[in-house]
Amino acid sequence: MLGDALVAPVIAYVPEGGITPPTAHMRYPGTIARSFKVHGFRNIVLLGDHGSTQAGQRAVAARLNREWASTGVRVHAIEEYYRAAEIEVPRLLRARGYSDAELGRHAGLSDTALMRALDARMVRPDRLRPGSPGDGVDGDPTRATAGLGRPGAELIVSRTVDAVRKSITPR
Repeated sequence: MLGDALVAPVIAYVPEGGITPPTAHMRYPGTIARSFKVHGFRNIVLLGDHGSTQAGQRAVAARLNREWASTGVRVHAIEEYYRAAEIEVPRLLRARGYSDAELGRHAGLSDTALMRALDARMVRPDRLRPGSPGDGVDGDPTRATAGLGRPGAELIVSRTVDAVRKSITPR
């Protein structure tokens, strides 16, 4: 969908360490992007699937873009990926009659349907039950199916690809 793009690699990464004072990985903002630059990548795209990472990704992209202004390498913080999953997928499911109480905010119907569509092996159907305080589930995943998640997954991909294309197009 992005022509000659190389996805290098999708990393399940959570920056760890304190912010003030910076410790662990937090002492080195942009480390992964810097590595990609060294290896010849010209457009480095940051996607985050958690709301609290969006501002940090924007800050890292802005900082590196200032630093690398003369190099032709650009960093893109693509928030549409998170926005599509967080806002648009639930909107699709609400239009199909599912309630906010079912959709939830974490591991509810919305998240579980997406996971079943992408990799059903990651879901244990025998353990699906409505969330209760302290169990990490917010919502009711019991009616989640791969068929319910596929349109959401396609929407997330299309919104993200469109945003990447728009961001990497020379101005």
